[in-house]
Formats: sequence, C-alpha cells, structure tokens
Amino acid sequence: MSVAAEQRGEPGRLEVWKENIKQALEVIRRHRLRSSLLILGVAIGVTTVIAMVAIMGGLAKRVRSDIVSAGRPYITVTRYDPMKGGRNPKELMRRKKLTPEDAEAIKNMCNSIDKVDFKVSPGGGMTVLRYEGERTNLIQVVGVSHDFPFMYSLQVENGRFFSAFELDTRKRVVVLGYGPAKDLFPSRDPVGKKVRIGNFEYLVIGTFASRKNIMGGISDNYAVIPYTSFNKDLSNRYDEYQIYATVKPGHTLEEAADEVTALMRARRGLKPGKKNDFYVTTSETFKKMLSNLTTYIGLILVVISSIGLMVGGIGVMNIMLVSVAERTREIGVRMAFGAKKRDILQQFLVESATLTGIGGFIGIFLGLIVSRLVTRLINFPFSFSVVWIFIALFFSLGIGIIFGIYPANRAAKMNPIRALRYD
Repeated sequence: MSVAAEQRGEPGRLEVWKENIKQALEVIRRHRLRSSLLILGVAIGVTTVIAMVAIMGGLAKRVRSDIVSAGRPYITVTRYDPMKGGRNPKELMRRKKLTPEDAEAIKNMCNSIDKVDFKVSPGGGMTVLRYEGERTNLIQVVGVSHDFPFMYSLQVENGRFFSAFELDTRKRVVVLGYGPAKDLFPSRDPVGKKVRIGNFEYLVIGTFASRKNIMGGISDNYAVIPYTSFNKDLSNRYDEYQIYATVKPGHTLEEAADEVTALMRARRGLKPGKKNDFYVTTSETFKKMLSNLTTYIGLILVVISSIGLMVGGIGVMNIMLVSVAERTREIGVRMAFGAKKRDILQQFLVESATLTGIGGFIGIFLGLIVSRLVTRLINFPFSFSVVWIFIALFFSLGIGIIFGIYPANRAAKMNPIRALRYD
C-alpha cells in the first residue's frame, strides 16, 4: 500500500482479501442449504476424480506385477515383435523357428544371462484334460523347460516340478495349474494320478498355487509339460517357439539384449546391415507398454469423471448470478463508499472460489477414503501421488474462478445509482 493510501486510511490489499473471505464465509452461513448443495456437487466431482486416479494407479501396479511377473529382469526372443503382433503372417511363416539349441547357446555363451527357458506355445489352440469321469474347461497346455517356474516366480503348491532328466528323456509328466487341478481333483490329491492329454496319458507330478492376479481364474487355466514331450506328442506346424532368459545380477537389460542379439545373428548367418529375422524384447519394454496403456485409460476416465466438475461449475455460475441479484443494493452501497470495480470483482470471485475450494477439500478427503476402500475390496495396491491433491484443489478453485467471472464482472459493472435504487 502506498504512503498516500495510508494517509487516506484506505485498507491494504491483504486486509481486503481477509474481509472478502470473511464475507464469503458469512454468505455461506446465511445461505446454508444453497451453499451446501453447491459444495456437495463439487465435492462429488472431486471425489470421483481422486478415487479414479488412485484406483487406476493401483490397477497399473497390479497389471505390472501380474503380467510382468518375473522377479528378475528378463528378455524374450521371438520370431515377431510381440508389441505389434504378426502383421505379415506369410513372411513370418517363412522365418526360421527358434530351437532348443538356440536356447542352450544363449545359456552357455552369453555372460549376462542366468536362467533360460525354451517355451512352446501350441498353435492348435486350447485343450481339454480328462481324468476318469472328470474333465477341465478348455485350457492351454504349454511345453517348457525345467527352469519355467523360476522364470515367472510361480509356486508349486503340491508335489514338484519336472527335472532336467525328465526333460531330456521326454517323460510324460505334467504340472497342473490351479484351475485344472480343482476341476479334475476337487477332493483328491492329484499327485501320482494320470490324466489324458490328447491321446496320451501324463503323470501328474505337481500342481501350481493360484496366481490370484487381475486375470482371475483365466490365469490359472493352464498345464505345463516338458517341451520335449510336447514336441513328441502334441506339436503341429503352427506351434510358436519362444526363448525367455533372466539377466544376471550386475548386468543390465541392454547388455543382455545386445549380447543375445549378436549371438542370434551369428547363429542365423545374418550379414552386417541385414535386418534381424527375430525380435529381442526386454521386460522393461513390457512394463512401459502396460504403463502407457493404463495411463491413457486413466486419463480418459479422469476426463470423463471431470465432467461432473463442469456441471458443478455451471451450478456455481447460476448461484452467483442469484447472489449478485440479491445483493444489488449492497453493491451500490459499497460503490457509494468508494469501492472500486476490482474490489467488487474480487469479492464475488473470492466467494465463488471459497465455495468450490471447500467442496474440493471435502472431495479430496472423501476421495482418499473411497479409493482406499475400493482398492482393498478389489485387492488392488493403493497407489496415489500427493501431487494429485494439489491438482484437485487447484482445479476446484479454478472452477469457482472461471465460472464466477461472469457474475462477478456483472456485479463490478453495475451503475451505483441504479444499484441503490434497486428493490
């Protein structure tokens, strides 16, 4: 405040702000029902946004932990890019398939690689397993190596996993997922029983614990057998071979990917400058893809849920227009006593921002409670950044200011004489 203003006894800007906030709270007190409904509308909008952000954050964490489930960074080697799929099937079919020898070479010759799994994904679709009068739903029977459970951090609940000896000797042994184990043996121990897979009987040597992930029961509907046995009994020309390898501690994913790529190019006789006829993908790539996917979905849902705040903003404008009309004489009196247009404008903007700000505070509090309850109910991890609290508060205050500008401007432009005469 200037010296001249102090000599005239004019209040400072801070005092004006304090007085405006005090008046805004007094108006809320006088019009409790009207103000409460407006605050409730904004609070519901903010609650929805906060809850949506927290739930989507939990979803992203759950998806990453469930789908990218290995406990250690890993790479995959496939014939095509798993991020894009097979866009040219004819060209892919002409590519050389990966072999167990490729997997063995990666394990023995790549210093950055620890464990390696060779996996056969059936091209013939899903299979039904049978035991006496029981049968499973359609499940996927996959051929893998003895390192399979270590690659995906899977727990064998009963029995054991097959050994390297059983893999090498093409033994007909099977480890059942949680789903088929419950379907075929609802009240019996499955270990030691023989189930029919296709035209052959396989000895059950173990069962996996339920994965209890976001995919629900679908993620438990599988069975694994040695890939050597798969190739002997179940293979067809459409099967797809993949190699999964974990990275040794002390080495980076980039080192491992480069080393595997160089080895595979040498094994396939690819000359310098020639394009790879295989793809090496890291677990970090999968994580980024899933993170981007959940981020985009989350943004869309947040935008949709923010529409409620826009509706609340329209309510702010309506109520503030009513408030301006009711207080026309008060505005005239203030102008007559020397209030400037900016003071009137500030008064009503502070009032509308106070209303929506209170709604924002309540909405943030309720949103955190709701998101906590929902994530616990659906078994998602609670994930929420404090930054979103400031964003929600800023947004709720912004709604009050943006939608309060027109009523406040209307009040500031009033003719003081006409305002004093208003009945």
